[in-house]
Amino acid sequence: MPISPEEVLKIANLARLQIKQDEVEQYATDLSSIINLVEQMNEVDTKDILPMAHPLDVTQRLREDRVTEENQRNKFQSIAPSVEKGLYLVPKVIE
Repeated sequence: MPISPEEVLKIANLARLQIKQDEVEQYATDLSSIINLVEQMNEVDTKDILPMAHPLDVTQRLREDRVTEENQRNKFQSIAPSVEKGLYLVPKVIE
């Protein structure tokens, strides 16, 4: 599906992009190539192909789940402007 230079200018206008007049033809060619590639990919039968979580067969390196910081809640709440029952009180901003 080829894209015309007029369509490129219309798309650029809608997207608020400024394209130089001498580059419009190249954009039309590039966009047409991209759309042709997508059309080719859509023609491939993938109904028996399972989706992949990652293109490479790798496993996630996991770190040990352990606490690395001490609880400083009381310290931080002692310097807060307003606290009640362990919660920070903030001014109402939505009516």
